[in-house]
Amino acid sequence: MFERTHPCGTRTTTTGHFTFADWQERVIGPGEDANPRLAHASVRNTFSGGIEAAGTICEYSIVYVTQKTGSFAGMELITGRLDGREGSFAVEERGWFGEDGAVHCTFEVVPGSGSGELAGLRGKGGFTAHHGETTVAYRFEYEVE
Repeated sequence: MFERTHPCGTRTTTTGHFTFADWQERVIGPGEDANPRLAHASVRNTFSGGIEAAGTICEYSIVYVTQKTGSFAGMELITGRLDGREGSFAVEERGWFGEDGAVHCTFEVVPGSGSGELAGLRGKGGFTAHHGETTVAYRFEYEVE
């Protein structure tokens, strides 16, 4: 799907799925049963669809307000292909999770982080993951200058 954004370029919307390949989380403080508490997670994801990438590198800082609710922020480095263009880029992620186990996240390309055929990449997207799902649908709107 193409959407005109300004006279110099087009914005493209792409979709697909990602799968959690690995999730390593540790409590930073003040303790496993304390609230609020701070945690750190190192994650690897595999993307398919518009974004094709295996073993991305992702780091999250997480604040648990209760045992089931909180918010997070992180950075993910994606190396692979975006709608056939090869390269890498980084995204900044922010989100929250609630009592129902759903994780809501938005992400945006870090300005200047695109390399290879993705140099000049700009864009944003998001996903909602539901408790127990290992494969999650994403949506990404972008343009390459």
